[in-house]
Parts: sequence; C-alpha cells; structure tokens
Amino acid sequence: MEYMSLILILVVFGGMMWWQSRKAKQQQAEKQDFRRNLKPGTEVITIGQVIGKVVEVDEQYEEIVIDSEGSKLRFGFNAIAREYVRPAYVSDEEYEAQQAEAAESDADATADDEPAQVAIEASLANNNADVTPVDEATDTKDSATK
Repeated sequence: MEYMSLILILVVFGGMMWWQSRKAKQQQAEKQDFRRNLKPGTEVITIGQVIGKVVEVDEQYEEIVIDSEGSKLRFGFNAIAREYVRPAYVSDEEYEAQQAEAAESDADATADDEPAQVAIEASLANNNADVTPVDEATDTKDSATK
C-alpha cells in the first residue's frame, strides 16, 4: 500500500513523457512534409520575418534560395517558419461603413429590447420592496435562547 502512490506518480510521469514525445514526432513529421513540398514560386516567411518566393531548393545541403523584392537570399531549411499567407486588406472606408452598419443594427436591437428591460427592472424593484430586514428583537430563535 505504501508503494501505490509512488507507482501512480511513475505511471503519470511516464504517460506525460510519452505524450510529449508523440507530439514532438508529429510536429517534426509536419515540418519534414512542408520542406519536401517546397517548390519554386511558393511564398514563405522566415523566422526573421523575411517574406519572399522560393526560387531554388537544394535538398542535398538543406538550403533554400528566396527572392525578396529582387534580392536573392540563401537560408537553411530551419530558417523557414511557414508558408506566407497575406492577410486580407480592408480599406478605412469599408471599415467605417461596417462599423456604422453594426452600430445601426445595435441601435435597432436596443430599441426593441427597451420595454422588456424596463419590465424586468420594475419587477426587480417590486421584489426588493417586499424584503424587510430582520432585527434581533423580532427574531424568535434568538429571543428563545436568551
């Protein structure tokens, strides 16, 4: 019985180690697949935030050549963070129009909800009015024990 807690701790620790090694192997396999699938023309971003298109892949030396705005740069495979996906651009006019539309729909929803809100607040006020504080003089349990 004394060794049960020790055995339990060892089993939990072993499970955690197995889980971590499994996740690391999965991540390593994903990186290898990504590197194998790198083709010229793919846009990538490096760990130093350099964005460019793949020009050449040299698997023998594990190097990649990237063209970034006319400058060709040579990196090791480990320097490539991921494939680059440019975020969608929204102009200021579009953003302001979306905000105005959202504010208008919120105003319409608030106008519809106001009578219900007033009714709820009124019912809460009525319920609170019925509650009266109990002082020690009227408490029957305390007066009976004194």
